[in-house]
Amino acid sequence: MTESRTHLTDDQVNAIREAVAEAVLAACEQGRKGLDDDPDAHLLMVAAASVAARESSRLLRQSITGARSAGHSWDALGRLLGISRQAAQQRFGASATDRKGSLPEDTPTRRVLTPLHAFNEMEALEKEGRRGWHAVDYGYLFHLVEASPDVWEHRRLWWPSGRRQRQMEEQGWERVVPSDFESPWVYYKRRLNEPAEQD
Repeated sequence: MTESRTHLTDDQVNAIREAVAEAVLAACEQGRKGLDDDPDAHLLMVAAASVAARESSRLLRQSITGARSAGHSWDALGRLLGISRQAAQQRFGASATDRKGSLPEDTPTRRVLTPLHAFNEMEALEKEGRRGWHAVDYGYLFHLVEASPDVWEHRRLWWPSGRRQRQMEEQGWERVVPSDFESPWVYYKRRLNEPAEQD
């Protein structure tokens, strides 16, 4: 991948910074108005900035999980973060490594689809969905699917807004909630009124 596709331009960096600052200020209008004469307004700004920092940290971890699932190396991630490969792996890789060793076991009504990554998981879920299997959990490089007599369809959304998630639920989609995994994607499933294909 070329450097121009993996590094942000100065305009992109500035746009992100301004958007984050504006989001913090907009969420805390009382704080913005009182900064000149209300000492408590500064505490509101600290609280809002703290939420932004935690959310940014969560998005960074999820982005790294997504990049690793897409096959990117710790070396590439370290370069983007301005740290060594080892530091990137130590900071962001321990939880993913732990999860790899804790795959659920197959049963007659539940199966683990693995190894999956960003480029093959939706094809695998589509194939299994036609055969009546639907996702009930997921984690690093796997989806846990459960048998049913009906066809299921699956969707993957990248960081959907609350409004988009409500729309999905209104359209009959059910969110697949992982037991212990943070991902940049949110997965949905929907039962179709069709009998599953037989093997």
